[in-house]
Amino acid sequence: MIQTLEQLRGLYAAPGERARRKQLSGIDAHARRFIALSPFCVLASGGANGRLLDASPRGGEAGFVKVLDEHTLLLPDSGGNNRLDTLENLIADPRLSLIFLVPGVEETLRINGRARLRDEPEFVDRFAQERQRPKLVIEVAAREVYLHCAKAFMRSRLWEPAGWPARDALPTMNQMISDQMGLAAPSETQEAMRARYLAQLAQERSPEKE
Repeated sequence: MIQTLEQLRGLYAAPGERARRKQLSGIDAHARRFIALSPFCVLASGGANGRLLDASPRGGEAGFVKVLDEHTLLLPDSGGNNRLDTLENLIADPRLSLIFLVPGVEETLRINGRARLRDEPEFVDRFAQERQRPKLVIEVAAREVYLHCAKAFMRSRLWEPAGWPARDALPTMNQMISDQMGLAAPSETQEAMRARYLAQLAQERSPEKE
């Protein structure tokens, strides 16, 4: 069992100069372009009193996260299941990490920083023309900006359809949750679930975008 930093470091070579130096303290032109092309990111947060960490998927049209300046991002909070795990975490502990993905691109972009939850009109009104005007916006003060290499995506073949499993390799989400909760109600089909989600997403569209 590895229990010390010395034991850990003994297993690995020292990081190269490139790996050490590629971490930036702000959002440069390349990171800005990456974010503008990204329709999806994962937001990691912590919480108070030793609460377990949380990773939450976030998505929208490409560029749904806005870059204000070298050190500031705005991430709109879209409708979900109202558990508010991430938002409650950020109230207790403002530290967060974001991983941005661009479809077909095997590199990813990581941004670490601190968050504030903003509901003032000057923040939420910036997203009035988007799919949905958010109730609040996560303002991210970016402190560490880091491009990850392609090896994880190359190993996983994530963007290669030939390596994808058939959808029916897993039950529908409704079936899995029904089993986990011990419910006997008939399970919603995958097609019915998608139709329901599409109807909900259609209702999100702001009148200004129609």
